[in-house]
Amino acid sequence: MDKRRTWGDVFRNAWDGVKATASTERNFKVHLASSAAVLLLGALLRVPRLDWALLCLAIGLVLSAELMNTAVEAAVNLTVGERIHPLAKKAKDAAAGAVLASAFFAAVVGLIVFVPPLLEWFKVLGLL
Repeated sequence: MDKRRTWGDVFRNAWDGVKATASTERNFKVHLASSAAVLLLGALLRVPRLDWALLCLAIGLVLSAELMNTAVEAAVNLTVGERIHPLAKKAKDAAAGAVLASAFFAAVVGLIVFVPPLLEWFKVLGLL
């Protein structure tokens, strides 16, 4: 039987994955909260359009990496169960490393974008 999936099915399945990850993974919740804080700070500081693009790309990269990390962990756990296997550890560690690398470079982007306007703001307030 040939059941063709519609675009609606594809997007619904993808959104289900995001919702499931957001409801079960603590680190994804932390990344979502951090993303909200970054977006709020960007709005308060009225960062330029290019900086918005950089911030959104960095946020998207971190959230995507966390989603992939969750997928790798689930697939590995499904495959090896409770057994400890060196290749399972390698796969999980590499996926976690991807999240760490993306979060590190997102923080670098945040520093590049936010430090100059924050310094200017502190000067205006007479704190520097």
